[in-house]
Order: sequence, then C-alpha cells, then structure tokens
Amino acid sequence: MANRKYKLLVVDDDDLILESIHMSLPEGWDMLGVQRKQDIPKGEFFHAAFVDMHLTGDITKPEGLKVVKYLSQAQSNLEIVAISGDLDRDLMESCLVAGASRFLAKPLSTEEIRLILEKIEVLFMLNDATLRANCTKTDPWIGSSKISQMIKRNIGELAAENGPILIEGESGTGKEVVAKLLHQGRPSTPFITVNVASIPESLFESEVFGHVKGSFTGADQNKMGLAEAANGGDLFLDEIEALPTNLQAKLLRFLEDGEIRRVGAKDTLKVNVRVIAATNRNLEKMVQEEKFREDLMWRLNGKKIFIPPLRQRKDDIEELSQYFLEKERPRRNKRLSAEALEKLKAYDWPGNIRELKRVFEHLCFSSPLPILRAEDVAKILNLNEQHPEPIRLDVKSGLHKLLSSHEKQIIEMALADRPDIDDVAKTLQISRSSLYKKISDYNIEVRR
Repeated sequence: MANRKYKLLVVDDDDLILESIHMSLPEGWDMLGVQRKQDIPKGEFFHAAFVDMHLTGDITKPEGLKVVKYLSQAQSNLEIVAISGDLDRDLMESCLVAGASRFLAKPLSTEEIRLILEKIEVLFMLNDATLRANCTKTDPWIGSSKISQMIKRNIGELAAENGPILIEGESGTGKEVVAKLLHQGRPSTPFITVNVASIPESLFESEVFGHVKGSFTGADQNKMGLAEAANGGDLFLDEIEALPTNLQAKLLRFLEDGEIRRVGAKDTLKVNVRVIAATNRNLEKMVQEEKFREDLMWRLNGKKIFIPPLRQRKDDIEELSQYFLEKERPRRNKRLSAEALEKLKAYDWPGNIRELKRVFEHLCFSSPLPILRAEDVAKILNLNEQHPEPIRLDVKSGLHKLLSSHEKQIIEMALADRPDIDDVAKTLQISRSSLYKKISDYNIEVRR
C-alpha cells in the first residue's frame, strides 16, 4: 500500500519482542526500538508507537503509562498502541485516557501487527489527502471537525477489513467518496460501482452476476457480471435500499458463500469480493415495513460507517468551500469573504455537500467580483426572502404553456447573472446549440 516511508517507535524492554515486531513490519515501514523512555529521541517524528506497559517486568508498575502520556504530548498526531499481557480493565482504560488509541494483548501476531499498521497508514493517507487535495486521484474527505475526524478514523479502521461494509447517510453526504477511500486500502485491485436504483429489475441479475449465451432473448454471447469483474477487490452497491425483495435473497446468498451463478449457467463460480453498500434510508425501518429482508440487513451492517448531514458538521464548511474554490482555479480565481462564509454556515444544506458544490460552481461563474460576497450567496440560496409568497399558477393555461413560461424565466435569470452563452449552457446542463434555439424561440434579449 505504501508509496512513502512510515516510522514506527517501539518501547519494550524485551529484545525478543522488539525483534518479533521488526520482522512483522509491512513494506514501507521503518522501526526504532528502545527499552526506556530516556532512549526516545526528542523531536523525531513517528507515525505510530507501540508501548509496553511493564518496562521492568514488574506487573504492579505500569511504567508504560508515563511513556504514553509523554509521547501523546510530544506529538499530537502520533498513533499510540499500548501493549501488555495484563488485561486488567482499569489498566486498559488508563491507557486510553493517557493518549493511546488502542490496546493490544500480548503475544502479538504478525497478522495483527500488519493489520494495525495498515490501518494507521490509511488514516495518515486520509489526513494527507485533506491537506493536499489536488494531489490525490480520489476525492479526499474534506474537514477537520470532530465528526470528520471520527469518519476518517472509521475509514482507516475498516479499509483493510474483509466482509461487507454499510455506509449510511443522506443523499449528497459523500458516501461514494467514503467507499473509494475504503478501497484505497486495497491498491491495484478492481473497484466496481453499481447504482442499484438505475438498473431495471429484469436486468439486475444479469448485470451483477452475468449470463451465458442463449439464456434469454438478446443474450447472444457470454457476459461477465460486475461481481465477477470485481474479483479480488470491491463491489460498491449504491442505493442498496432500491434492490427489489425478490433479488435480495440472491444478494444474501452471494454474501454468505461468495459464489455466483451466471444466468442460464449450471455451475457456480467462487469469487473473492468485498461488498460495500450505501443507503440513504433507514434499513431497520424498511425491515419493519417489510420492504427489506432482515437477514440481509444484519449481514450488511456488521461493519458500518454513518455520515452525518452537513447541517450537523458546519465546522467543515470553510474547508469544503476552499476545496471547491481550488477546483475552479485557474479558470476562475475567486476568494470567499468572511460575510459570505457566515451566510453559508447559516444555511441548513438539505442537499448536503452535493448542493454546496453546485452552489460554488454557480458562484464562481456568476459573481461579478473576484471576491464572493454575502449578497452573492444570498441571491443563489434565496436567503433574502424570509417568507416568500406561494407560487400561484393558472393551471387552465395548460402544462406546455406553464413549462415554457418557467423555462423562459430560468434562462433569463441565468443570462442576467452572466451573459456568457458557454457558461450558461454548462450551468443549465444543455448544449450550446439548444440554448441558442431556446433564446430564439422565447425572444430573449442577450446582453452583450
């Protein structure tokens, strides 16, 4: 996984333990082993530290607690792992209070050491991606609030884990970003995305599990399914709540035994796939309504990440805003005023991060000044009208006339903000030629 070097500090008085940990290191890790607190080099940066609780062998004196506290104060972002053969509950809780992020029981296995260090790699990768957003292939998780730190830690914990993972959150909160970041813990493996809601029920089994030639009308050749294409990697099932109940049993069977059967085939095929599912619905409520299988829900949510809506983590709005402004450079060099930021924070963002992104795309092309002002934000979000009058429509005029009238108003508003045909066409998500035709049909005057 590592393209960079990571440094591990191990504080333990047992030479055999030091050698054992050194031999278990994953690729990309260097280790410094010391036996006393006094031997820890001052000012040197480490990514992780393993600290034995009983450095003199006296089980009644957990000297390692002092080392943990010293290290946590010396380097705030250091991931400290306390290790001991003494599983006294008070001792373990004292380690967490002192600054350790986790407690491992001796003897440590090679697999356990590797798994912990891989999780720490992912956590540092996520934090680095936040600081160097434009340098990452995958969109980073932006934000330093307590909630965002918790989400990044959850991603780091689950990135190297096997078995299904469920991501819960409202639409637009960043569930696909989380899924891709989870996949970064498995480099050089496939990542296949399936939007469950977009696949017709009659085609779902064929799309996901594949089919053999002649199995149904139009099946003129064998086809590999998306689950098979994801072999060795991750299969991301977005909007899992949209899966029809008759297909949920097939997905459950696949999750249980890892076997797929192409439509029309006699034999099954074993694949090694981790399923990451995402939903914007409450699956437990759907189970109560008999719209989702209970056994499938329990199979999916053994490992779960919940993403709170943006309105619950407004401390991240400033960093998100700067990130979206950076993505618009160098085409549009805009800055955000303090007053505009306050306007953004005052809004509840029902569309979450997706809505915030669209607002910045609009702000960057429509704002007349290099500085985005509070009035620019208020105009886009309609914050100036506290109690807008309800829209009254003359339905007797017919649907076509009503739609045409509103379409004309929308185009006129877009052109008034910035009379650049290319920009307006892009914002309205129509072609340049279509926009010109509508301008002509509605006799709209374009300001030059």
